[in-house]
Amino acid sequence: MASASPYDSQDKIMAAKFPQASAESPKAPAKSHKGSAFWLCFTAVVVCNFLSALDVTAVSTALPTITDELHGGDLFVWVGAAYGLASASILPFSGRLADILGRRPIMMASVGFFFVGSALAGSAQSMKMLIAARTVQGVGGGGIINLASIIISDLVPLAERGVYQGFLVLTWAFAAAIGPVIGGSLAEKASWRWLFYLNLPLAGVAFILVTIFLKVRTPAGTLREKVARIDWIGNLFIIIGTTLALIGLTWGGIAFPWNSTHVLAPLIIGAVFLGIFFIYEFLVPKEPTLPLDIMANRTSLSGYIATFFHGIVSISVIYYLPVYFQACMAASPIRSSVNLFGTALVCSPFSLIGGVLVKGMNKYRPTNYLGWTFTIIGVGLLTLLKDDSSTAAWAGFQVITAAGFGIIWAVTIFPILAPLALQRAASALAFYNFCRTFAQTWGVAISASILQNELKKRLPAAFVAQFPEGVEIAYAAIPVIRTLDEPLKTEVRVAFAESMATVWKAMIGFSAAGFLTLALLREVPMQKHTDETYGLDAQRRAEADDEEKTKSNATSVELSAMPSVLQVNSESA
Repeated sequence: MASASPYDSQDKIMAAKFPQASAESPKAPAKSHKGSAFWLCFTAVVVCNFLSALDVTAVSTALPTITDELHGGDLFVWVGAAYGLASASILPFSGRLADILGRRPIMMASVGFFFVGSALAGSAQSMKMLIAARTVQGVGGGGIINLASIIISDLVPLAERGVYQGFLVLTWAFAAAIGPVIGGSLAEKASWRWLFYLNLPLAGVAFILVTIFLKVRTPAGTLREKVARIDWIGNLFIIIGTTLALIGLTWGGIAFPWNSTHVLAPLIIGAVFLGIFFIYEFLVPKEPTLPLDIMANRTSLSGYIATFFHGIVSISVIYYLPVYFQACMAASPIRSSVNLFGTALVCSPFSLIGGVLVKGMNKYRPTNYLGWTFTIIGVGLLTLLKDDSSTAAWAGFQVITAAGFGIIWAVTIFPILAPLALQRAASALAFYNFCRTFAQTWGVAISASILQNELKKRLPAAFVAQFPEGVEIAYAAIPVIRTLDEPLKTEVRVAFAESMATVWKAMIGFSAAGFLTLALLREVPMQKHTDETYGLDAQRRAEADDEEKTKSNATSVELSAMPSVLQVNSESA
């Protein structure tokens, strides 16, 4: 007789503890059918997700060129930070709006913001104008990513979502693969402005697809009633707190020292506002933006913390590997983006594999362990890269790291949602996306600060002196390296390689912290039904038609039985 799995008894305990997570909906069909309406809706969501991801990954490769042309070395970090700041700030608000106003109008508004921001960014004549445009883009991009995950949650039960979640990450990873190539090609061969102008037709297609195919249900009620339900004060607290905290992170170690008033003041004030937000959400609103019960169990809490650490590590590798290639290997923007294929092209299939494993095993713990193990090993290997490392080394190390990234990207959502009621999905997913986006800004800021400080220590003093205080040395130095004479050129390349190794060592620590969150995980049975409040309109009509047919058939059976009954009664008489 086979021995029972250690998860079996645990599942029974967790099922009893979280009946809302394991109970079947009485209306749920035995097997969900995905018709044309579902696939058209899913296509609209995927295109929107691709649009947002392509911009994020393409800009990083073109940044040195953009910084040089707009003469904004001292403002470089804000091109990425403004986007991340706006995305993070809007996430809880967009999730709540999607619950109150419906998914479709908020997705359409998000695509609209992204369109306007892209147009402004492409026409920017100064670094400040570009940063403002990136802020508008960030509002749209954050809303797109948030609504994409929420809509998939509405359409696909958690127990079946592994493959579909994998496809969303696959889309993101595909954009990560071609984005740097597009960004580098435009920066080198044409103009970086087309990097943003290309978003315009893509955003137009996405808007049309959402308008035509995203036919999902909208909550009942008048606009005035819906607006009255929005937690305006709570959202104000979290937007102010997030903005101030990210400003402090962006300035820290680059524009100002970490112990300066410019850094400490926004960090402390931002932390206070975030603390007020959590207290307010717990005590005051009847319909809070962030229901704190989504973090009241250790499994969901573990998923959120793991998502945060994964965001820090993954964005650091994606953002700063091109720096290694361009500084140490004299790679052009295009070549550095091609070298990054090892990350992008491996991350995508492994995200799909991670989702398939969760669906096949109907358990998420083993896959989370696998993802973090790959990540720790891969990031550890990156610390071995030198200024003259072979192609086999930097490509092979990327493959292992990307395998871990892809798996974790797809599977942290399962422990977050499994213990929660379906009605909490939008709030839970909004906070999940908030954690990831907030962490990515942390990752860029932490890596930038480490790299800046290490380069100041390792680069020749005369070389460092040519860059003004407050300028990001890495991005300012890259265009200069190829013009240097020996032996200074080699000294600079070696200093970059050693400085990058320090960044990867810090990422080992964050990866280890992510692995430790697994100790909190419990295997909770995953829901096999969805919340009917936000399902497809076509599905509602089909259900109504099925119900009508059932009633009609029942009536026909009753009518067909009447002659027999009359005959029996006649014979009896």
